[in-house]
Amino acid sequence: MAITTAKMLAHALKEFRYQNKLSQSQVALLAGVKQATVSAFENQPERSKVDTLFNLLSALELEITLSPRHKTVTPASTQIQEPTPDFDDEDW
Repeated sequence: MAITTAKMLAHALKEFRYQNKLSQSQVALLAGVKQATVSAFENQPERSKVDTLFNLLSALELEITLSPRHKTVTPASTQIQEPTPDFDDEDW
């Protein structure tokens, strides 16, 4: 499953919790956090700490694997260009 947003990640963890018949309280106990922290992650993951994510992953016996996205053709006008001779970032 490709997960590209915090909301998608929270949904995936919540679904995994449901499939394993675990309550938020049970996951919280395993993760060493409060039940409210699990709820906050599931409902507003963009406001959660990365440490919370890893505590929840550990409690659910999950891990993250990173892989490059499939490249899409980017129009030349949106590609980052090399600096021109007129641009000198040393002046900043």
